[in-house]
Amino acid sequence: MSGKIFAQRTAPQAGRTATVAVSVATVWTRPEAVREIDAPAIAEVPDMRRWVASMSKQQLLDLDGRTLTQLLLGERVLVEEVSGDWTRVIAIEQPAGKLDERGYPGVVRTAHLTGGEPPQGVREVVVDATATALCDEPNGDVLLPGVVIGTRLAVAGERERGWLPVLVPAADGPLWVREADVATAPTGTPSTKDLLAVAERLRDVPYVWGGLSAYGIDCSGLVHLAHRRLGVTVPRDADDQSVVGERIELGHEQPGDLYFFARPGKSPHHVGLAAGPDRQMLHASGQESAGKVVNEPMTEARSATLVAARRTLS
Repeated sequence: MSGKIFAQRTAPQAGRTATVAVSVATVWTRPEAVREIDAPAIAEVPDMRRWVASMSKQQLLDLDGRTLTQLLLGERVLVEEVSGDWTRVIAIEQPAGKLDERGYPGVVRTAHLTGGEPPQGVREVVVDATATALCDEPNGDVLLPGVVIGTRLAVAGERERGWLPVLVPAADGPLWVREADVATAPTGTPSTKDLLAVAERLRDVPYVWGGLSAYGIDCSGLVHLAHRRLGVTVPRDADDQSVVGERIELGHEQPGDLYFFARPGKSPHHVGLAAGPDRQMLHASGQESAGKVVNEPMTEARSATLVAARRTLS
């Protein structure tokens, strides 16, 4: 399976950009942070579904301090250092001003990257299904499973029997995606309602610290990924997201606006989307009672730490 996918892969080089060649690549704090149970996440072809499903609630909680974020197929990174199986990168498509003005820093498996830039000047589609698979031919064998919502794909030719050929980094020729699973890459100005509609489709996705996929996601990851699906780039973390867009007076928020939560004297640690009257909120909740993306009334405990609302879209 992996031979066809990675036939054209070249080694990433320090000081140059590289491209993610797998469906979802996890960014870690350091190589030593990886546990035995994390093997599916760092396999040559990662299996995010199996990884998340294999963990207990405590093992999921223990990802705090281990995982930082995730990268999607075709995403560009700046390579800082290559050290054997691991590469230190800057995720330049995920702003993180308080950490590094260039993007989000961390380490990723070298095997999940290929040197060089993604295709330029070609028609793009964006994955609109929560997840899809890329095949060797229309209705053929799956070569790359778990390609998630928000992933951009370069179209390589004409549709055939309801499938589109797409270019994938390091692949030996085009792969095929079901046309119904993708949409034309957005070019217009989305609304707050559009944002909420995308985020709502990720309801019940498990809470995973640093997650940025339909198999596991955290609070700021939900906000970042929903914007990404709409062609809008916002920072990766809640504290950086809390200064984007227009500040809205509490009580005047509308569905799709963002709620931010912080303890006294601290930066925001949690973010959710306004989802209805009486402070109904859609968010990725790491609390043991939820542990997933939920749409629920704001609890008294949450309300006590609510500090701001912001509008990032029209």
